[in-house]
Amino acid sequence: MMNTYYTLLEVDAQATPQEIQAAYTRQCERYRSEQLAGFIDEDMLKVATERMQELERAYQVLSDAERRQQYDMYIGVADPTRVPGRRGLSQRDILYTLGGLLIACALLMVVWVMTGRETGEALPGVGEVNRPAPDFTLPALGGGEVQFSAYEGQIVLVNFWATWCEPCRRELPALQTAYAELRDQGFMIIGVNLTRDESKRGITEADILAFVQQYGISYPIALDIEGEVANAYRIFPLPTSYFVDAQGNIRYVRVGEITADEITVLFTRLQQKALALRQ
Repeated sequence: MMNTYYTLLEVDAQATPQEIQAAYTRQCERYRSEQLAGFIDEDMLKVATERMQELERAYQVLSDAERRQQYDMYIGVADPTRVPGRRGLSQRDILYTLGGLLIACALLMVVWVMTGRETGEALPGVGEVNRPAPDFTLPALGGGEVQFSAYEGQIVLVNFWATWCEPCRRELPALQTAYAELRDQGFMIIGVNLTRDESKRGITEADILAFVQQYGISYPIALDIEGEVANAYRIFPLPTSYFVDAQGNIRYVRVGEITADEITVLFTRLQQKALALRQ
């Protein structure tokens, strides 16, 4: 899935101005720093602040009819008939817009080459950090246990989720797809279920197991029964995914729904960094 301002706000490309306003307000409530202060650490607060800036940029474009139409043309979802009473862009307008976009892309390419950028294109909702990942051992869904340290030397995605979380539901197929494609390359996903919160809603382990089976999830699911792992990682909105490198350090934090493409991109970056360290 292509990352756009629409996916950032979690709305459809044909969303009305009212729906965009509501989505922007809803997202902002999740990431306001004054609301999160005291509950998350400095790194996560930085991620939240960056997310707020991205949301503001998205809203500034999508809330302006003309800028939105030009943006839609750029990402290939233009619909001149969407705004009632508004004509589409003239051929001249289109040529000017495309010319400006080509110039902008050329300038970005020059900057990219001259700076020798190593981290690749920034992904919306993804923050870069560098701190040790808290170790944990939790009961595994279906029996046994999940021990984080058992996957030392691999790139691990620790995904915090719950059955009642709608974005969590939507991203499960992407997680399973990425796991199936990358696990033989040294990639592991650990799904940490917020079991304490599930139980408060009357959701049992049997319900969680049935839910996971429904989605065909084959990576290990750990049950955070007391909430101690969620506290150690200091998560805020669900879902939140932590990418841990082969040395056991959290390097990327993805707040919100993740896509299979994002997982592949971030895994590849960490894999390349690991190869560079060994050379």
